[in-house]
Amino acid sequence: MLNKLKILDFSRLLPGPYATMILADLGAEVLRIESPYHPDLLQTSPPFDGDQSAAYQTINRSKKSITLDLKCEEATKIIFKLVQEYDIVIEQFRPGIMEKLGLGYEQLKKINSKLIYCSITGYGQSGPYRNRAGHDNNYLSLTGVLSYSTRKNERPVLMGIQVADQVGGSLHAIISILSAVIHRKQTGEGQWIDTSMTDCTFALQSLMGSG
Repeated sequence: MLNKLKILDFSRLLPGPYATMILADLGAEVLRIESPYHPDLLQTSPPFDGDQSAAYQTINRSKKSITLDLKCEEATKIIFKLVQEYDIVIEQFRPGIMEKLGLGYEQLKKINSKLIYCSITGYGQSGPYRNRAGHDNNYLSLTGVLSYSTRKNERPVLMGIQVADQVGGSLHAIISILSAVIHRKQTGEGQWIDTSMTDCTFALQSLMGSG
């Protein structure tokens, strides 16, 4: 279904990889860019199949991978060459990191003007929280979603799945990317997608949040 889409995936852990897993399941060609020094922490996450993380294998099924040191000039040249062919990028570094590496949207857009570039972060590319560290429970707390799983005078019960990561991050990123693909077919233009997991999680409260 999506076999004409070619995606460079710079993400780790869950939000980006879960998004590219679904896109790969739908036929997209996904190439993961992995670090030689900072392995994906999901590789150490249970459940395990022998000495392999079944969680890591599941999330990264149907994907290819290449190991590159993004601080190396030769790696940058390889990325520049790949972007001529892989015209969708997904990354989830802190705001400004990809620009420092010479791999930001404006930099890669010069190589491929039709590039669709999706950044997934906790709080978006702008605003007072942009550089804050965060995890799923932080986003759920800030948006008020976690308060729905509590009783009076008791602490909230932690959710069993990563709602902000996968729904606020992954699924909103997929919707945005596929919308950008349609837009590109109609106009020939690429674009930069700013996916804030906090903003998108708050938007899930279409009923309670409207009050």
